[in-house]
Amino acid sequence: MRSYTCRVCGNRLFFENSVCVSCKTPLGYSRTERDIVPIDTDDRTYTDAEGTVWHVCANLGLSGCTWLTTEAGGLCFSCGLTRTRPNDADLEGISNYAPAERAKRHLIAELDELGIPILDRTDDPRGVAFDLLSSVAEPVTIGHADGIVTIDLAEAEDAHREKVRAMLDEPYRTMLGHFRHEVGHYYEAFLITDDETRARARDLFGDETEDYQAAIDRHYAEGAPADWQQHYISQYATMHPWEDFAETWAHYLHISDSIQTAEQFDLLRPAPTASFRERITKTWMPLSTALNMMNRSMGSEDLYPFVLSTPVLDKLEFVADLAAASGKAPAAEVD
Repeated sequence: MRSYTCRVCGNRLFFENSVCVSCKTPLGYSRTERDIVPIDTDDRTYTDAEGTVWHVCANLGLSGCTWLTTEAGGLCFSCGLTRTRPNDADLEGISNYAPAERAKRHLIAELDELGIPILDRTDDPRGVAFDLLSSVAEPVTIGHADGIVTIDLAEAEDAHREKVRAMLDEPYRTMLGHFRHEVGHYYEAFLITDDETRARARDLFGDETEDYQAAIDRHYAEGAPADWQQHYISQYATMHPWEDFAETWAHYLHISDSIQTAEQFDLLRPAPTASFRERITKTWMPLSTALNMMNRSMGSEDLYPFVLSTPVLDKLEFVADLAAASGKAPAAEVD
């Protein structure tokens, strides 16, 4: 995450701040400026340098959204990507809706920082949409299908998420991680469109035309191969080439965001000219080792409990190159 500063008093701000705790100025997040900006206390608007008037998202009270929109009483770009949310009468679902939307905003802000286009499905059939569903009344399966990402809002509850994590023997499970993984499925289809890139992806991840249901059945019946850490980022990635790509994409975002945060808070010196592979080997590996030791010093689990073998580095490099080239795709409309 970036380090933000209040334009009124110079106090440090954080991504979700709606008010400066120092000068009490109301705040909003401008996606066009990628910055937190002051809101007029009288009419709750912000006027940018071009004279465009921006309004606070209608979901500020519902989900704590601080993003701005050009439409008075309308939804911001992030909230507009949500196709389905819980009914207001579903109090448990609504309570879990806010942290899910917060994770989605984090995801979109990072995609913007990396220059990766994210299209609104209501404007472009190639775009993405999100169904944020409550599993209070019936089970919800987290997944992706044809540009629709489905999230079980129960995953916002620490106890539920930890129970599932332990049951599946996962080293890591977060709401943001779910969003990063599921959009990985979307971007595999969105960005791999030519034969040469597809052939390279198959060399690294395997043949994506393999029967998916059969792969799921095999994985849960037999588990991951004994030597999985030599070839995959996680046990889940061994299930099917689609899951290998999505897991790799998620870790590309994990690593990119973590390095940027460390740079923003002066834990690292920025190295913008380094390749992503060099950033991993020379920056991320030493940093994540140190952070793991810090967590252990506090009696906590490792922050990044993953092994990055040479085949995994090859996959991460491919995904990073794919993401870097994605600027050639149609740009997202900013609202």
